[in-house]
Amino acid sequence: MLQAPPEIESEISRFEDGATRYLAGEIDDDVFRVFRLNNGIYGQRQGGHNQMVRVKIPYGKIEPDQLEMLGHIAETSSRGWGHLTTRQNVQFHFVQLDQCGEVLRLLASVGLTSREACGDTVRNVSGCHLAGACPYEVLDISPWAEATKDLFLRNPLSQRLPRKFKINFSGCATDCGQAMFNDVGVIATTRTLDDG
Repeated sequence: MLQAPPEIESEISRFEDGATRYLAGEIDDDVFRVFRLNNGIYGQRQGGHNQMVRVKIPYGKIEPDQLEMLGHIAETSSRGWGHLTTRQNVQFHFVQLDQCGEVLRLLASVGLTSREACGDTVRNVSGCHLAGACPYEVLDISPWAEATKDLFLRNPLSQRLPRKFKINFSGCATDCGQAMFNDVGVIATTRTLDDG
């Protein structure tokens, strides 16, 4: 059985406890909504306890074991399908609230998270889909996007912002990341210094 790292397991257990308390009527809807959204889970409006789980794919980079896990989650928890988004996320609909903890655990076991994929947080750090392979790139943006993701993920400063906050990196002037559509858009460039 795949397992989440201990610090993530503790976070998932807190989510499961909150969901159990919410379902038992011990937590108010508005309080639970903020908690749920910070964990990357939207409530659906079809009635019942259908949820949409949004999985972050930072700067669009995904490993084979992660892709296999996404397929497994789609088949077992989400009616057999998921959506790819323009912000490099994967969304699973019709996940039952009492199944979300296990989905989060499966994601964590392969290094993925839904944490802060929703709500008023720093959202998924996206980047050029051709990073490292683009013939026009000035530099591979991957290390900068990874460092930015690491800085803001679970950072107390980025948990309760006035509004969602989006960051994107592009490796060349083609600007595949569409910098102008983000709160922070970084476009790699070169410059010649005075010493040449």
